[in-house]
Amino acid sequence: MAQLRGLTLRSQTDGSCAAGFALRFGMSEPKFIRLPLRDFVTDEELQRRAVEFHDEMRRRRTVRSFSSRPVPREVIEDCIRTAGTAPSGANMQPWQFVAIADAALKRAIRVGAEKEEREFYAHRAPAEWLEALAALGTDSHKPFLEAAPWLIAIFSQPYRVLPDGRRMKHYYATESVGIAVGLLVTALHHAGLATLTHTPSPMGFLNAMLRRPPHEKPFLLLVVGHPAEAATVPNIQRKTLAEISSLFL
Repeated sequence: MAQLRGLTLRSQTDGSCAAGFALRFGMSEPKFIRLPLRDFVTDEELQRRAVEFHDEMRRRRTVRSFSSRPVPREVIEDCIRTAGTAPSGANMQPWQFVAIADAALKRAIRVGAEKEEREFYAHRAPAEWLEALAALGTDSHKPFLEAAPWLIAIFSQPYRVLPDGRRMKHYYATESVGIAVGLLVTALHHAGLATLTHTPSPMGFLNAMLRRPPHEKPFLLLVVGHPAEAATVPNIQRKTLAEISSLFL
């Protein structure tokens, strides 16, 4: 038995604790289904899959030069479906993906983004930030926003508006959307496409252009397409496993 603010909680082994908590506070009782069957995988197969997946993902690079080669709408939709499988706080799924192929709208987004970027590079960005960006060769010119066949604007939803006008807060919205975007980038790379994460600051102009409600917050613009034939990338290195991880055995 455990005490939580005067409420006695029972063992959670059969879900009775969660059910009792829900009933006590007038919430819906949780419902559970069996985990879908998964194939038994040997340790050797686990290792093989892990190595193969890392080998695929280590070839992922952010590019800024895109081909005009079209990308089928269905590919974009399937990759967004994958992003939608991401875990989220209380399963609120606080994200909205807006995919744009319309040339006029991409042009308008570029104009809006470059306006903010000119201000950023000239006035907003501290010297330390500009120094960090120097190695990537970026500036306020963003032709890729028109050249790439697709842009995907991702919005975070800090809360939802219920039919009666009340607000329901979405917990861990930023973290949840970040995970979903990671899955989206991975899915697009796996499909054979290149991406660029672009974050003009501020990005509020996207709400009006893309007809999104004011409570949604632009998270980033994802530029999607095939890399240009002569595309180049910065000669930079990723951190080693020892630099990004710790093991307690």
